[in-house]
Amino acid sequence: MTIMKISSRALSSLHRRSLVKGGMAGILATGLAPTFARAQSKKLMMAHINAIPESGAVAFDWQAAEVRKRSNGELDMQFFGGTLLNKELEIMNGVKSGNIAIGNPAGAAATVFPEMGVFLVPYLVQNYDQAYKMFNGKIGDTLDKQFQEKYKLKVLTFFDYGFRHFWTNKKAIVEPKDLRGQKIRVQQAKVFGDTINGLGGNAVPMAWGEVISAAKSGVIDGGDLPIVNQIALKIYEVSKYCSMTFHNYGPSVNVMNLEVWNGLTPAHQKLMLDTSREAQTKCRKLTESVDNFAAAKKELEPKGMVVVQANVEAFRKVAQEKIWPAYKTQYGALWDEVAGFKA
Repeated sequence: MTIMKISSRALSSLHRRSLVKGGMAGILATGLAPTFARAQSKKLMMAHINAIPESGAVAFDWQAAEVRKRSNGELDMQFFGGTLLNKELEIMNGVKSGNIAIGNPAGAAATVFPEMGVFLVPYLVQNYDQAYKMFNGKIGDTLDKQFQEKYKLKVLTFFDYGFRHFWTNKKAIVEPKDLRGQKIRVQQAKVFGDTINGLGGNAVPMAWGEVISAAKSGVIDGGDLPIVNQIALKIYEVSKYCSMTFHNYGPSVNVMNLEVWNGLTPAHQKLMLDTSREAQTKCRKLTESVDNFAAAKKELEPKGMVVVQANVEAFRKVAQEKIWPAYKTQYGALWDEVAGFKA
């Protein structure tokens, strides 16, 4: 394979244009990313859709610094949050192609990996302890093997953004009947639309890039996000109410291009897995710290939102009756394994 030679002057210019102004997208557009990967220290560029202070961004930025330190610079892991690529599917395409080493589908995990859809069925995952024991155990190991074989991606760690809650403009969503007639933005995985329609609302599939303008113009009446993302994405600028329904658990997964992974030494592979698990713990603590009524009020009400507690059991009952049966049939043995898993 021919290696491109770049003058120091051109390289300096490229860095200024790509990293300062355009982020990693500028590098990818030039086709030069593989050249950097062949530098003396092994570059591992990671893309993440959000920047600090979002919980995942905080955790993975920390991980990048730890990898550089603990490898004595042999692994140059660089974290780009919110300035690298700005869409979940672009990030995952970059990882699959090897143009970037590490990334995650953020909240679109079930869109990219249909195998993860079962975890998003409303109210099936009961709590954080249950979720992490599943992902850090046999179920997570099985998914890792499947992702390597099917997608050529190595799972570094599972993480989450927490449980989803409604953000709306016209009224709070306290009971299932409050969703009637409400146009709620959802991500484009089928399970999200089924959740909103099954609970009584009108699901509007929409990419995140369109959401703010749609909320301002009244095309949608609201959407749903975990608290940590309502804060990070400043949803309070277009929404009045946050209704804590805990209706969908929001798992995601950090993955590495399998060819890049196989090119690491065993010691470097262990370092990546060790720091990934530590980053998972940090992310979990940050996410859970705001995913309760008191903390959400403290964070969001000074910014103009009204935070309310919803009738979670009423929503759960509707989900069990109207949404669960079809998914139980679809996922079969995996459904039984998740439903029967005890934290």
